[in-house]
Amino acid sequence: MKISSLIGFVKNKFVFKILSALLAAALGSTLHLAHAGTVSVSNYPLALLSNAVTKGVADAEVLLGTGDVGHHGELSPSGVKQVQDSDFVVWFGASLEQNLVNALSSAPNAIALLEFDAFERLPLRYVDGRAQADSLDTHLWLEPENAKAIVRALAVIHSYANPQNAVQYAKNAAEFERRMDRAVASVNRTKILPYWAYHDAYQYLERAAGLKFQGALTPDHHLAPKASQLKFLGDNRPQSVMCLAAQGKVSNGIRSKLGKLNVVVRQEDMSDGDEFIATWQALVSDLRACASGKLLD
Repeated sequence: MKISSLIGFVKNKFVFKILSALLAAALGSTLHLAHAGTVSVSNYPLALLSNAVTKGVADAEVLLGTGDVGHHGELSPSGVKQVQDSDFVVWFGASLEQNLVNALSSAPNAIALLEFDAFERLPLRYVDGRAQADSLDTHLWLEPENAKAIVRALAVIHSYANPQNAVQYAKNAAEFERRMDRAVASVNRTKILPYWAYHDAYQYLERAAGLKFQGALTPDHHLAPKASQLKFLGDNRPQSVMCLAAQGKVSNGIRSKLGKLNVVVRQEDMSDGDEFIATWQALVSDLRACASGKLLD
């Protein structure tokens, strides 16, 4: 399939940048795309978005295990070989996936999505909610328009690798956009609900979910909360029963210090689900229920 025939379903200039990256990869390596092309993606949220594109045909390979978006650990020897054997490897980039930098930063077949000016980007926030200058919150897949843009990019990449499936990829990408729009429209945002986060990881979800961030316990979920931050949250409590969104179990000691509290445990990397939109909807629903101001069982 000619490159020009791949762009009809893509709605912005992002496609041309992706196609340029594909051409650079093709020219910079020994690709032979007459065979079934192999596309690999870096992590779980990217895999869910890729699976939405490839529904009905072969899915992409995934480099990192469930629950590892690239902050920690290192790529296994089998993962290194997978990179070498893939026609294209799609990752977010060094700012999110530090453990893939050595394997992918100079790989001719790698495409780093964050290198493209194609997504809404938000800064990191201090635990009191203030924006950190010159920073980037990399959990951008939680923002619906970003998710749609990633799917469009993946549809182009998969179509280049396996042009015989391009029509199916385009159809799947268009259906994902329609379903994502319906999911966002179904959220009742008439009341904006306040919440706390153990670690600030849900920022890109807030606008679509009708949530307002009121502070975090710690800048990193591996760090214990400071007494000063517990006091700050207690002194800046917008409603009697607060919601704490966390990625893991919250100790009874922290619960007792925060007073009336609902806790919801959900993963920002979507690793507690197996389909992107259904998992996104469940995350929104659970966060809004937690933040309702009513003490849950």
